[in-house]
Amino acid sequence: MSAALPLRDVHLPAEPPLWPLAPGWWMLIAGVLVLVAIPVLLSLRRARRRRRWRREFDDQLAHAGEGAAQLAALVVLLRRAARQHQPGSERLQGPAWLQVVDPAQRLTPSQRELLLEGSYRPRVDAAELAPLRAWAADRFVSLREGRPS
Repeated sequence: MSAALPLRDVHLPAEPPLWPLAPGWWMLIAGVLVLVAIPVLLSLRRARRRRRWRREFDDQLAHAGEGAAQLAALVVLLRRAARQHQPGSERLQGPAWLQVVDPAQRLTPSQRELLLEGSYRPRVDAAELAPLRAWAADRFVSLREGRPS
């Protein structure tokens, strides 16, 4: 070998820059965004649906009037939601119907009696109806969602 060969030092290529990212990184970022966006969108949709059902419940009771008429409307709404949840349950009466509407037995015996027989009373006290109305609104939404209790 001759010393007259024009040899130069070996230079390493420059490191790739951090920006712009390689296509694989873009696909990974897009995949993560999709995986995060799907549950968020589903929960927003579910919350919107719950608000719509709650508004429907409140509007129906607002148009029903006061006392026994409001309680009768409350029972009708619960029967409608129970029918969607369990077909045929709208024909049930008494304890069988209460088992569909309140399977966890969260209502007190007086509230259960009010739910069964209150719409036949000439007068229903608003203080008795308020806790039942709050429970019924939550139960209406859960029945419409298809949750058992």
